[in-house]
Parts: sequence; structure tokens; C-alpha cells
Amino acid sequence: MSRTIFCTFLKKEAIGQDFQIYPGDIGRRIYDDISQEAWSLWLNKQTMLINEKKLSMIHHEDRALLEREMIQFLFEGKDVHVSGYIPPKD
Repeated sequence: MSRTIFCTFLKKEAIGQDFQIYPGDIGRRIYDDISQEAWSLWLNKQTMLINEKKLSMIHHEDRALLEREMIQFLFEGKDVHVSGYIPPKD
């Protein structure tokens, strides 16, 4: 059964996560306050960051960068910017 939360990213009621998908206190905040839809938006941004910046999850610095970007995107309202990336025209 899905649970409904108030998503702080989307600023509306939405379907929440089924389980805590990220460790620690940040993971708890995501579970409590971030919807599946918002998480999906983050995953798209994360993929773009990993590909464009050639990040490796083996390196602690790269994981730390992704975590900072995730917090800024999901909780501080800052969009992810990758230098040189031009979004496709609609």
C-alpha cells in the first residue's frame, strides 16, 4: 500500500517512498519529505551529473559531490547545472 506525504520539493501531496532509499539522517528526510516523483527527478539529474562530470562512485570525493548536489536540489531548491550542457528544445 502506498503512503501519501506532503512533498517539500513539489509542494503538494504525493506518493512517498516505500522504504528509506538513502542511509542516515538525510535518508530519513528523503523518506519523510520527498515523493517518488521528486526522487525520480533527482535520479535524472544525478545521472546527468555522473555522465557529464565523469564521476566514479569508487571515489569518496565524487560521492560527496553528489550528496551535496542532492541536498541542494531536493531541499534547498537549487537546480543542478553542468557546464556545457544545453537542454533540448521542446
